[in-house]
Amino acid sequence: MFTINIYLRFALMAGGIIGGIILWATLGFWYGFPFLLIGIVLLIGYLLLGTILSTNQLVSEMKLDEAEKRLKMTYFPGLLFMGYKGVFYMTHGGIAMQKRDFSNAEAWVKKALDAGLPTDNERAAAHLQLVMIAASKQNIKAAQSHFADVKKLNVTENMLKEQIKEVEKQLKMAGSAQMNPSMMALTGGRGFRPGGGGKRRQPRVR
Repeated sequence: MFTINIYLRFALMAGGIIGGIILWATLGFWYGFPFLLIGIVLLIGYLLLGTILSTNQLVSEMKLDEAEKRLKMTYFPGLLFMGYKGVFYMTHGGIAMQKRDFSNAEAWVKKALDAGLPTDNERAAAHLQLVMIAASKQNIKAAQSHFADVKKLNVTENMLKEQIKEVEKQLKMAGSAQMNPSMMALTGGRGFRPGGGGKRRQPRVR
């Protein structure tokens, strides 16, 4: 998906709005209107979508520090489009998971679930993250509880289904043996992207 460089976006927003107002004031409304319109459209897009798309590009390239800084450039997460607020928090959680910062990852993922995620695929991915975090703490009971939430969801993506099957197999073994540490890799490979596993799509803007 095409994205505008965030710094260029900020420059175009400021230039369009400020320049449009100046032209409007000095030459008349129709001279400033095109610039003002461009600036406002870019501003609305930023407020509704934030920097999630470009952040996930950085996560896929394993540029985690840069991705975290980019995500923090979403200065008004409360204004994000419906569904994107949860994705915003989940992306924070995915980055924390990549850094093995499980305490912060757990807090972000729970916040994402509270804010709402667009589909059952996203919700299943979130609960799987919580399974991994509980497993890392050797809290098998909590892991099983979170996995029960996964099983209630209608997961449609094949990669995510395979991850669920593997986790279920590991949980069944957990009663008599320590959970396999390789479970931690199931949802942490390339960061969280909206839509489930594989090439995940962003929530549709309606």
